[in-house]
Amino acid sequence: MIAAMSPEVPSQDATLVASARRGIEPAREALGRRVGRSAYVFALQLTGNREAALDIAQDGVLSFFRNLNRFDADRPIEPWLYQIVRNRARDLARRDKLRRHESLDAWLEDGRPEGTQASPDPAREVERLELQRQIWRAVTQLSTDHREIFLLRDFHGLSYREIGEVLGIPTGTVMSRLHAARTRLRTLLAAEHHEIVHTNPERRDR
Repeated sequence: MIAAMSPEVPSQDATLVASARRGIEPAREALGRRVGRSAYVFALQLTGNREAALDIAQDGVLSFFRNLNRFDADRPIEPWLYQIVRNRARDLARRDKLRRHESLDAWLEDGRPEGTQASPDPAREVERLELQRQIWRAVTQLSTDHREIFLLRDFHGLSYREIGEVLGIPTGTVMSRLHAARTRLRTLLAAEHHEIVHTNPERRDR
């Protein structure tokens, strides 16, 4: 899986933040789009609710710009941003008993990284989408702790240290929890594959 906002060139973020601090409007707009898209994708993955994800993303962007002058531009944006998103999503779940993952279509349509293109081969595209559906169905069955850590590492590409910052846990706990999340996900995927094969006998030889 591909990170929605990867930290491959941190210096670009530093330059963008510095320009935004000076009030350069194109830089502020570019920065807003950058953090807004990533905040929305992560919020959608956590909640499965487009409306809630939009609210959470807007809160994240506003909070980022309110604290822009205090933000350490030499550090990657992701850990700070995803911590805001995660905390806000948990607050909503506790306060409003938000129903998570209303539709896998939201994940597949809105949650994919920018630049992702469909395969030119229709058959392969159908297979790709079905595999994505199987994975996301399994992800929605993970516990909240396991789902968060799996997404941060295997979808968004954060380091163990950065994940620890987001979740407020030691690196060792990150590693053990991630191992447990991946093990649980493999179990869920195997169970789904078994069910598909027995429900559709013609697929047994694939």
